Amino acid sequence: MKNRSQRILLIQKIISEEVISSQDELQIRLQQRGCEVTQATLSRDLKSMHVIKASDDKNGYIYRLAGNELVSGQLASAALQRDYMADGVVGIEFSASLGVIKTLPGYANSVAILIDKVNPYEILGTVAGDDTILLIMRDGIGRSDVIQVLKSIMPKLENKI
Repeated sequence: MKNRSQRILLIQKIISEEVISSQDELQIRLQQRGCEVTQATLSRDLKSMHVIKASDDKNGYIYRLAGNELVSGQLASAALQRDYMADGVVGIEFSASLGVIKTLPGYANSVAILIDKVNPYEILGTVAGDDTILLIMRDGIGRSDVIQVLKSIMPKLENKI
């Protein structure tokens, strides 16, 4: 795996889809998917992603992405909310390390709050107006990385941006 952004997305995917109880287990899963990473780097990645260890009745303690400790009914509701917000996104344009997300009137604040709540590594922060969001990318992060992160936050954006 070439860059940190891709590795972070892969870690998020693995933690979201599988039961992972230790860094060793996560490191093995990453290696199985072609991502060689040291334990120290993995530890820093988990810390920057705000990954938590949560109690699980069946498996003891498992890794979870911060903010994902919702019950299943709330997860379905959260997915509907993300889809609704994605419906309000019109497009995105970039200039240097800045992105501008255009939304329908009244959507920008809610979309920016969702992005900030997920707190992806690639995005340093957002500033929202009524129909426009200024998105500040971290140094060294490419446009395609930001687009991938936005699609992971709001999957319904797949065909819009």
